This record gives sequence, structure tokens and C-alpha cells, in this order.
Amino acid sequence: MTRDPDDPPARRRFLVQGAAAAAALVGGRAQAEEAAPPAIPAWMKAPGADVGSQTYGTPSRFEADVIRNVPKGLKQYTSASSRTPLQDLDGILTPNGLFYERHHGGIPDIDPARHRLMIHGLVETPLILTMDDIRRFPSESHIHFLECSGNPGFEAIKGKTASDLVGLVSCAEWTGVRLATVLREAGLKPEAQWVVAEGADAAALTRSIPIAKCLDDALLVYSQNGERLRPQQGYPLRVLLPGFEGNMNVKWLRRLNVTAEPAYSREETAKYTDSMPDGTARQFTFVMEAKSIITRPSGTQRIAPGFHEITGIAWSGRGKIRGVQVTTDGGRSWQEAALQEPVLTRALTRFRLPWTWDGQPTTLMSRAIDETGYVQPSLSDLTAVRGLKSFYHNNATVPWRIAESGEVTNGYA
Repeated sequence: MTRDPDDPPARRRFLVQGAAAAAALVGGRAQAEEAAPPAIPAWMKAPGADVGSQTYGTPSRFEADVIRNVPKGLKQYTSASSRTPLQDLDGILTPNGLFYERHHGGIPDIDPARHRLMIHGLVETPLILTMDDIRRFPSESHIHFLECSGNPGFEAIKGKTASDLVGLVSCAEWTGVRLATVLREAGLKPEAQWVVAEGADAAALTRSIPIAKCLDDALLVYSQNGERLRPQQGYPLRVLLPGFEGNMNVKWLRRLNVTAEPAYSREETAKYTDSMPDGTARQFTFVMEAKSIITRPSGTQRIAPGFHEITGIAWSGRGKIRGVQVTTDGGRSWQEAALQEPVLTRALTRFRLPWTWDGQPTTLMSRAIDETGYVQPSLSDLTAVRGLKSFYHNNATVPWRIAESGEVTNGYA
């Protein structure tokens, strides 16, 4: 039974509860104001930590929640992954400690002094190179994204955050040697059409790379964002194939076998092929198509009526992002977002759109357009062609539903 608020006991309880809430609000403001100018905050009244207290820098303790998203239940030595917290990041570069991770047989602990790269097969001069040998070649640095082809699967567009949905993508500045430079040092024979790359992990992961890609922009990478690769990213050496699906960018690289035919390894037959509705399968679908996602506002965040900047990331394995369109009314109309410089080929591109929310329920969504003219499809358009049997290469648009309360949730859920 609801008591009349004019009833004295009920009125007293209402006033007490209201006073408690007001006190809590005032207390929170008071704590903040203690540190606001012209007051002198506590951290100005004594020297801070010594420079030698951290031999390798770490984020502020107040950013302790910005960590990789590790799905529960995955076993380390089977097929494991961790996801980048896209919704917590700015710009286009992913810090090394937050870069997404994918492995099939655990992370090997490799001594670079003992590691070797063998190049053999259809070459004039087979080579066995140390890491010192590789670092003697001319080096280059380039910014490129890396994305798992199962990011996400067609029937797994679940989860609450941007990281849950498409967190298997990251972007870094990579430093290494052109693969073409090393192959030319070995001397390619005329019949060379493929290079079969093998990793030094327990799974000996093996993928076949077309020779055209090897002689184009492929790199043998030993550094990421200015420091040596981390073990999770293939230390001490990995392949980087800009724009190609992540699994082909073989980590812990130990062997390059130049061949006339692909290897048809497990990772390009039983896995990483796209099942079609008629029972056939697409194979060697190397390129990651244009894609985008709004990262703010996005799932689990809450907004209030008024001005907001909509922002997110877009990318394409075919080249540069030409434009990003955003809808704030569930797809009835689209607006051009501004692209933040630099706009680089096969790299994440940050987009922004000013928006004033009127407090009414709506749905936000973005779609990317790359320099080839390709437009990111909706899920319905994509599945009309591909069906739901496939797991890989889902680049459909991602909707965020905004409730009247301001709560943002997965529009697919």
C-alpha cells in the first residue's frame, strides 16, 4: 500500500531520505572542490614517486580498468584470444599492452639469440638468418591495422561492449624489413608463386601467402610501436601482411618455404574458409573488407540529453577510408562524419560527428566507405548473399540502441 506523502511519518521518512541523498551529493562535490583551484590538493603537498620506482612505465592506478578483454572459459593452450578495449581508447594507435591477441598453441618463450629464420624451396640460395642478420637489412616503419577474420562470427554478434563485438582489431606502427628484400636476397626461381610461412609455436601454425603480396607491402616485423614485439605478438619475428586476415600474419616466424602451390594447411582448409548457403566454401578470402564501429557512445555507457560527440574507428584492407556515414535515427537518414588525420592506407581511421540528443529512444550506427567505393553492408544485406553458415569475414554495420534512460546497449541483442 502506498502511504499518503502528507501523512507525517511518511513525510518524515521522505525528508530524511532526501536529506541523506543531498548530503552524499554535497559530500562528493566537497571532495572534488578540495582539489580545485585555488585550493591546494593533497598531491601537491609532498614529493611524488621517484623516477626509479618503475623501471617500465605503467598507466595511472586510476586507469586500472582499461585492460584487455579476456573471454572467460578459454584454455590457454587451445585456441585462445583477448580483445582490445576499443571503447576506452582514443586516436588510432593501440598501446602494446592492449593489443588484441590470438594464438592456437600457447605463447612460446623464444630466445632471440637462438632463433633462426630459414628461407628455402624455389630459391637460388637457401638462407638461414639470425635476428642480427635480419636487422642488418634496410628497415621501414608503417602504421597498419590487424584484424582477426572471425571478428565477429555471423551468429555471435553478442556481448555488451564494442570490445565484446569487434575487439579483435588493433592498430600499431610496425618496424621491420620488406619481405621482398629478403626474398630477393635468396633469389626467387621463375616458378615461385607462393610462400608458405610457419611459426615456432606449439601449433606450428602454417599459412600460404601469394607471391604478389610478398613482393608488395609484406614485412618481416621485429618491433611494434617503437619497442621489440611482445611475446603475445610474435617475438622475436612475425610476418605482417597489411589488410590481410590476422591469421595469415604468422607469429614467431621460423620458416619461409617458397613453392609453386599453396600448402592447403589446416588453417586454410578446415579453418578460415567461408561456408556458403549452397554447401560450397569460399577459400583464400584474404582481404578484410571495409568496416567501422562507433565507440562512444557505445554499449554499457550512459548519456544525458544534450550535446555529444559521436566517435569511432573505421578501416579497410583494400586501402584508405574515403568516408564514414553515421545515422542517429536508426537508418532513416545518414550524415557524413569528419575523418581525423592522418588517414592512412590499411590503418584505423578515427571519425567524429557532433550530435545533440533530444532524450528520445533511437539507434546509432556507422558505415564505412573505402577508396575503392566499397560500402560497408548491413547484416541483412550481407547474410542475404553469404547466409549464416559462415563464421569469418562479417563486416556488417553495428547498431547501438539508446533507451530513454540514456543507457546504450547492443542493437543486435
